[in-house]
Amino acid sequence: MAIKCLLSTIMGAKRLKMTEVAEGAGLARSTVFGLYHDKVTKVDYAVLDKLCSFLNCQPGDLLVYVPEKDSQS
Repeated sequence: MAIKCLLSTIMGAKRLKMTEVAEGAGLARSTVFGLYHDKVTKVDYAVLDKLCSFLNCQPGDLLVYVPEKDSQS
């Protein structure tokens, strides 16, 4: 996938647990789990809003574009 979620990196830097983020941001633990493990295929703006508010960050801090390598190279 070309979009990578950096929630695990941010949580590690801030020494936060999934339960703390879920409760603090008002999200389901399964939502945080999916983002943490970069297993989601879509993210709702409301989820980004809650995470950014709780973590005091920007959406660009959570999501980055990583170009896929050309399979013909």
